[in-house]
Amino acid sequence: MIDRLEKEVDMLERHLQVLKMVIGNEPIGIVKMSNETGYPHHKVRYSLRVLEEENLIEPSSQGAITTEDTADFVDELDEKIDAIVEKLDSMKIEETAEIQS
Repeated sequence: MIDRLEKEVDMLERHLQVLKMVIGNEPIGIVKMSNETGYPHHKVRYSLRVLEEENLIEPSSQGAITTEDTADFVDELDEKIDAIVEKLDSMKIEETAEIQS
């Protein structure tokens, strides 16, 4: 049950790392991102595709670049992550009663 969530969080972390690289180094290509992050080319390519579908980046002849939607997404990101963390914290089972067999 939790395994799926962990995999999604790992993938989100990769997408956001790729987005940060585009923001900081645009235009940037797959090979440079792969070399700098250590992610295989196919995973970088997938993250770029996801980011492009979300209209956060777009391809150019020199590599990926940001879009007009990127800044708004980044501005709201921390708040959204904080809300998710708060929700996850509320789901913790701090004190479990003894489970009777």
